[in-house]
Amino acid sequence: QVQLVESGGDLVQPGGSLRLSCAASGSSFRFYAMAWYRQAPGEQRELVANIIHDDTATYADSVKGRFTISRDNSTNTLYLQMNNLKPEDTAVYYCSADRYSDFRRFWGQGTQVTVSS
Repeated sequence: QVQLVESGGDLVQPGGSLRLSCAASGSSFRFYAMAWYRQAPGEQRELVANIIHDDTATYADSVKGRFTISRDNSTNTLYLQMNNLKPEDTAVYYCSADRYSDFRRFWGQGTQVTVSS
């Protein structure tokens, strides 16, 4: 099974940018659909963006035009480029991997993103 480790979370001012990374190990990256979720305090976890093996990506309406998800199958790394960050983007961001063979979902431990002046 795959293990996921996120990094890149930080405190950033409104309008700033961050790039999150998710390193996958233990299984070939190509066998998983990948996604970023986030969870703000007191809120349910929500899908931010996902990407499948052919690099087709979808985004939540709240991040369209600001965030870009990408994957590097050669290094087993998932990215989330976040631009023009807003205070409402503050959350713990989680990487997930859905295994194609049985749709089992794996989670990383999360990385904190705080947008504040």
